Amino acid sequence: MTYKEYITWNEEERCEVLDGKIISMAPSPIPEHQDISMQLSIEIGTYLRGKTCKTFAAPIDVYLFQDSNKKWIDENVRNWLIPDLIVVCDPNKIKQNKILGAPDFVVEIISPSSAKIDRLDKRLAYQRAGVKEYWIIDPANQIIEVYLLKGQTLELNNVYNRGDFVSVQVLESLTIDTTILFPERTGN
Repeated sequence: MTYKEYITWNEEERCEVLDGKIISMAPSPIPEHQDISMQLSIEIGTYLRGKTCKTFAAPIDVYLFQDSNKKWIDENVRNWLIPDLIVVCDPNKIKQNKILGAPDFVVEIISPSSAKIDRLDKRLAYQRAGVKEYWIIDPANQIIEVYLLKGQTLELNNVYNRGDFVSVQVLESLTIDTTILFPERTGN
């Protein structure tokens, strides 16, 4: 799959591609996933109000390895992802309907079907692109894995549970209360 092929698709059809291989064409996320994404978007969006950095929730195509100074995408591009949530601090990377270049901060909210892709394939792509901070949120286990870029490697910095407070390293003084993301479960 190349960008040239992708732009011929209907706008409602979306996929993620790494090295020309489609890695995800998932159906709409479940409500729990959407709630976590919305709550995190509210927290980060409120913090960023009036600042240079901007946050975006899926769906938005991110062309990790593209030069943000170019006005077009090479039609042979074979890598793009649709992260659940991103923060971009370089306004030049923000284009009309896409992001060109690596975001500063990426969040993926995993499901059983996406766990391997998010923990391995996407993490390595984000690492190669130079993403500074990467969170994997696991709703089923109510944990957040925080990876930070050290040199050329996204290293696991810490794992947080429900009730913990997580500092967003790339956004000075922003801390997320995990109870906002993981409400208390009640028996059914």
